[in-house]
Amino acid sequence: MDEPDQYIDFLIKYKDWIAIKRIGIRENTTPQEVAFHLAGIRGSMDKKVYGILGIKTEPMDAFAESAVKDQKRNYDSLSAAIATLGKQEARKAVDDACSGNKDLKPLAETYLLDKIITSMGYDTFLNQTAMSKIWKELKLPKQRGRKAGAKKEKEISE
Repeated sequence: MDEPDQYIDFLIKYKDWIAIKRIGIRENTTPQEVAFHLAGIRGSMDKKVYGILGIKTEPMDAFAESAVKDQKRNYDSLSAAIATLGKQEARKAVDDACSGNKDLKPLAETYLLDKIITSMGYDTFLNQTAMSKIWKELKLPKQRGRKAGAKKEKEISE
């Protein structure tokens, strides 16, 4: 295969977190492949940025799941789920996530809004999952680490 003449390189090392993404751009590299790669970079960063700031996403994740539970995937249900952001439970989830740091509240509220929208099955930005449904040749990267249930399989085989 010919050597790429251009690259998109992305590297972050912050404390114990390392993210490395690289794509070589060749003559036959499609715009979809480049966009897919860039969407992967964004996905890597989005997962970490709140934790780096000290925002605990777990309370907001739990609230978002409860807000969309038993909802159908349509705009009326989405509207109703977003309306739950004005409730006391949502404010408590945001407060818990920020551990009393009022400066972080607007950022946590942004996370919670996005989490509700994505929990309803809608996306607010381009991501690899959506792109892989449109372009079948774009494959999602495999999850690193142990397979879920690997311990159970080992116990069963022993």
